[in-house]
Amino acid sequence: MPPASGQPLPRATYRVQLNAAFGFDRTAEIADYIARLGVSHLYASPYMKARPGSTHGYDIVDHNALNPELGDEAAFRGMVAALRRNGLGQILDFVPNHMGVGGADNGWWLDVLEWGPDSPCAGYFDIEWDSDYRYLQGKLLVPVLGDQYGAVLASGGLELRFDAASGSFAVWAYGTHKLPVRPQDYGTILGTDHPELERLGDIFAHLAYAHPHQIRRAADLKRELAALVADRPDVADAIAQRLSVFRGDQGEPETWSHLHALISGQNWRVAYFKVAADDINYRRFFNINELAGLRMDEPDLFDITHRLVLTLVEDGTLDGIRIDHIDGLIDPKGYCQRLIAASPKPFYLVVEKILARHERLREDWPIDGTTGYEFATLLGGLFVDPRGEAAFDRLYSGFIGRSDRFEDVVRLSKIRIMESEMASELHVLARKAARIARSNPATADFTANILHQALKETIARFPVYRTYVDGGVPSDLDRRDIDWAVSQARKAEQGPDGSVYDFVQRLLTTDLVASPRSGYSHRQVTRFAMRFQQYSGPVMAKGLEDTAFYRYNRLAALNEVGGHPEHFGVSPAAFHRANQDRARNWPGNMLASTTHDTKRGEDTRARLYVLSEMPEEWERQIQTWSRLLRARRGDVEGTAPPDRNDEYLFYQLILGAWPVELTGLAADRLDPAAMTAFAERIVGAMTKSMREAKVHSTWAAPNEAYESAVIGFIHDALDVSRRNAFLDAFLPFQAGVARLGMVNGLSQTLLKLTSPGVPDLYQGCELWHLSLVDPDNRLPVDYGIRRRLLGEVEAALEQGTTPTLLDRWTDGAVKLAVTRGTLALRAEKPDLFAAGDYVPLEATGDRAEHVVAFARKAGNDAVVVAVPRLVGALGEEDPDWSNTAIPLPRGARWRSVFTGRAVEGGDAVKAATLFDGFPVALLVRED
Repeated sequence: MPPASGQPLPRATYRVQLNAAFGFDRTAEIADYIARLGVSHLYASPYMKARPGSTHGYDIVDHNALNPELGDEAAFRGMVAALRRNGLGQILDFVPNHMGVGGADNGWWLDVLEWGPDSPCAGYFDIEWDSDYRYLQGKLLVPVLGDQYGAVLASGGLELRFDAASGSFAVWAYGTHKLPVRPQDYGTILGTDHPELERLGDIFAHLAYAHPHQIRRAADLKRELAALVADRPDVADAIAQRLSVFRGDQGEPETWSHLHALISGQNWRVAYFKVAADDINYRRFFNINELAGLRMDEPDLFDITHRLVLTLVEDGTLDGIRIDHIDGLIDPKGYCQRLIAASPKPFYLVVEKILARHERLREDWPIDGTTGYEFATLLGGLFVDPRGEAAFDRLYSGFIGRSDRFEDVVRLSKIRIMESEMASELHVLARKAARIARSNPATADFTANILHQALKETIARFPVYRTYVDGGVPSDLDRRDIDWAVSQARKAEQGPDGSVYDFVQRLLTTDLVASPRSGYSHRQVTRFAMRFQQYSGPVMAKGLEDTAFYRYNRLAALNEVGGHPEHFGVSPAAFHRANQDRARNWPGNMLASTTHDTKRGEDTRARLYVLSEMPEEWERQIQTWSRLLRARRGDVEGTAPPDRNDEYLFYQLILGAWPVELTGLAADRLDPAAMTAFAERIVGAMTKSMREAKVHSTWAAPNEAYESAVIGFIHDALDVSRRNAFLDAFLPFQAGVARLGMVNGLSQTLLKLTSPGVPDLYQGCELWHLSLVDPDNRLPVDYGIRRRLLGEVEAALEQGTTPTLLDRWTDGAVKLAVTRGTLALRAEKPDLFAAGDYVPLEATGDRAEHVVAFARKAGNDAVVVAVPRLVGALGEEDPDWSNTAIPLPRGARWRSVFTGRAVEGGDAVKAATLFDGFPVALLVRED
């Protein structure tokens, strides 16, 4: 269990995605609203200075400056003041793993490009300067070009420019990406035509004589050059004339020889973006070239990057920090320890960590918990009927025409990533492993190629994102996962000799150097094991989340970050055990149901869960829909795009995300403009799905013919300009699923807000959130509507008329009522929810499996929570609860928060009574 931070836990958080259109001022404007909603803290997306135009803030270029696109210092302080006036604290999403690079905004990166390994900032980034490729020795790959280097050069896409204000030269790619020229090469540019430029050029060329002060000396010379240009028009004209030497004629490669020669001598190698897969020599965030990994284990870098955030903790602006992508750091536990030690006061600390089903959060990390992906999976699983799994397997394989085992899909997807987008990193690991092997005669014959095969097969079967070997004695948990992965890799067909796997296992556990005089370098072995861990995580993320989740569509609601699509359903008993464990060990863990990373919003998933209860009906529907749509398009054989797997996903997307305002309408009453907007959302989600799946199309090489055919299929399906037999068949089924999904949505909301932990509300999710994958899940939120509805909801809760909101459930007021009423109770009883006991209440009777109930108790105080699950079997309008009853704590009278009715205490209450008039129940003890 983590040590107590000393900082009170947040009661609940409200996540806001800041951007240029919704910055500090706009956030200040909604402070009173989110306070009325009942949360205790704003949970802000990153707001340190990011690359211009950033829509998310994770491409930070300066950790110690605010993002000017969100507002200035006064606007920031205005937001902080507004939060304080409304009794709200603040938690910040902080990004220590990587920075945004490219463009012309990251001063550290530009310094590295200019000075190479000699840059004082070179040690801040994970750069492999000692490449096995001669053409990258001492150089940094810059894969920013949209075409082959030669083609871009000949087209004029690379241009040498002079910055008169700073006295510096740089090559610009497309006028966007700045590539500083080595000061030692300024003499080549300045030439000998002008005496002053010849003099300065000669000094620049001999900067080596100023070692180790050449960087400072170069800065002095640049200032001198800038002053000379400002004072002497003839010097400025001479430089302009010299720049023309480095220009050529478009389409004539030989005329660009001077610029090519200059570029060839730089500390960087500018290249086509596709080259990164093979040649990248800096650690990235996943496979994103524009995000470069930081060596946050370096003390100086840690101190520099955390100045502002720790100042905000010290002055009380921040009560907590959320650490983005903790697994990207080489030593997550060490980082958290250093962060806690560096802070002048206690603060709430959670980390973004994705756990495998068998994996537990490390109890020796000094944190309050995770950001709650695992809770979203746990919660959603309650509404998936495990009895439908076999039927779903059959109907899915029957519809798509093949049988896929999820574990095979994941393994092949990870191999695809390692052989393409992240091949270079694996090559580097294999070469490093070979160097270690060659240092001992016993393993000297293990070549880089053999080790490459063994490492690839091991990572492909790794059961967790990463292990946490850190140079000490490996934990039993780490040994378990490494041993399992290696043992499975040994079974690979046509794999290397088993002795190679013995070496790999001992290398990854650092057992190679467990004994003195091993013949291996302790530092090299330990460093390799730790770098391996930084690679296995991104491969899992890209292979699982961003590939396999788009290939395996059996029930798309399960394909979520932190989810396990192969696991069909969670029992109430398992839900209770997890809640009890969290109450004991991680009471500060966030409870999420939607985040900025979820591929489908919580209410989209709530609808799709319903399908697990009706596999036979679902199969009938999709077969009918497919026949109608393919006939409409003249595809009698059913072989035209989309393929059957993409088509199957399409039906789930439109069913889950169908706008609530269109629910229940006949096809001839659908608004054409609304349908066009919806179709474009589906096109965006399907296009991303196709490219992420990497079956028919990819981001790097989009298959325009296939994508166009799929987009045509979507528009045909959603066309209301003429009679549409597909919509006539689809709409009645959608309306029924949406009604059941509404009940699931209310149940999810209540369980999240009352379970042990810190509930997190994603922006806008207080109403129905029928989003798809980003950027759809980051669309603007209409707070005007929410303010209006909140006033109505507060009146309904006060008057006990909340059940009437069910008559207008599509406007979301009923979900807002559950949210507002429950959060108000959390505010009234903070100790009960923060530290109270969690007591499962086991229902009895014929429908017992359709109820999840528990009590939260603190001393003599208690509340009771009960929700229905698998509601399709209960009947849509008037649920049949038969003789089902829920036990109640003894000796009390209870009041329903949502209906205002009194419930007499006793041994139990009938489910029919408890859920009479409102689908979920929250009871407060009244003695």
